Amino acid sequence: MSVANQMLGNPWDATVLEILSGGFNAVFEQPARISVTGASGPFFLDGKAVSLNTPLPVSSGSNLEIGHARAGMRFYLAIRGGFHADSFAGSAARDTLAGMGPPPVVAGDLLGTGLPAGDFAVSAPAAVPLIRLAPAGEQTAAVRVTPGPRLDWFTSESRQRLLRQPWEVSAESNRIGIRLSGRPLHLAREQQLPSEGVVTGAVQVPPSGLPVIFHADRPVTGGYPVIAVVAAADLDVLAQLRPGQRLRFLSGTR
Repeated sequence: MSVANQMLGNPWDATVLEILSGGFNAVFEQPARISVTGASGPFFLDGKAVSLNTPLPVSSGSNLEIGHARAGMRFYLAIRGGFHADSFAGSAARDTLAGMGPPPVVAGDLLGTGLPAGDFAVSAPAAVPLIRLAPAGEQTAAVRVTPGPRLDWFTSESRQRLLRQPWEVSAESNRIGIRLSGRPLHLAREQQLPSEGVVTGAVQVPPSGLPVIFHADRPVTGGYPVIAVVAAADLDVLAQLRPGQRLRFLSGTR
């Protein structure tokens, strides 16, 4: 999201569209300037293949098509001036856990922008950082973690297994949390944990022993022990994980 906005000279947090897996089509009723970042996949403007991660001018009547992702999970479509959207608590995103915020975009919606047509005098920065996606032949992603506040609640063997074994992303994953499958982790104690605050990237372990990594729409508290926390710099990697993809945890810093 931030990179897509940087390419257009927008504030980093200007409203964009998050497109899950692709399969997106839109027609522009006014001239605009756009960029698409995130996942990797086919991207067409008026039937002609164009490049991702590049600022592009579009004309009135132009048709934009984003095919299904080949690597990664989420595309980000930014427009010069940002999309106009109602906000809630300072955000234009839909909170899928609380059910608050503007409704998701659906076919037939007409979206506006924050700048008048023709105000596109902007030059893209020479280089902006991009996330590295795992291509089809490289299915194992890796993120760095630091010890969580309840690391001592787990057996020594489970603490080692968290880092040593590859985990698989479950199809039940969503914006709230990324559910993992593999050999379960085991607690070293049986006492009940009172609910406590959790952060984005917290690796919580429910009674099943299978970790859940909290992400964008996480709750503010959780009642299961947090064994580790994903480094803030690696949260983008989590957002692009696909069901069935393998994930490894690496010992690192935030």
